[in-house]
Amino acid sequence: MATKSARRTKSPKALEKEVDRLERDVYRAKERLDKARHRLPEVEIPDYVLRGSDGKALTLSKAFGGKPALVVVFNMGVRCPMCTTWADGFSGVAHHLEDRAALLVVSPDAVKVQRPFAKKRGWRFAMASTAGSTFYKDTGFESDDGRPWPGVATFYREADGRIFRVAKTAFGPGDDFSPVYGVLPLLREGQNGWWPKFTYGRRARAK
Repeated sequence: MATKSARRTKSPKALEKEVDRLERDVYRAKERLDKARHRLPEVEIPDYVLRGSDGKALTLSKAFGGKPALVVVFNMGVRCPMCTTWADGFSGVAHHLEDRAALLVVSPDAVKVQRPFAKKRGWRFAMASTAGSTFYKDTGFESDDGRPWPGVATFYREADGRIFRVAKTAFGPGDDFSPVYGVLPLLREGQNGWWPKFTYGRRARAK
């Protein structure tokens, strides 16, 4: 391992090459991760009954909207500013995702809590409440003590109606699912203790 003094003596050009190499390594590692995920066996799941934004029962099969693929974002609910940050991001790209697959964001909140919050945020994706179902637990987004965890899972619906969970991953600071965490490390002081909030003060005006 290079010593601190050796690292300090590297030229800017050498450091740029090191950064380029590390970025390529990360990219290749992500490619290997994607391939490994798809080597895992798909899991057949039941047609869960959720509660749509209109308050009516919504089966998971109906959430596909006639498409074979479905992306489900698991949100912890209105009390979580970090989950709200992720949802804000998905709202901005919802129309892109929906060109490829159906998109549904779920949370354990009751519809009467979920719906006004989504409207206030201006979210542009379909939502459903999982209250009263075991959807979070069965898909691996619930802790042993019953707390929901944020993440995303993809599902496929066969022509005969069977539904399979294809892949899943959890959300966390620094992941690929919020552009905020991709940009902050590029600042001089990095994230520097920043944490998502529901609202922020008025932006400073340029002088």
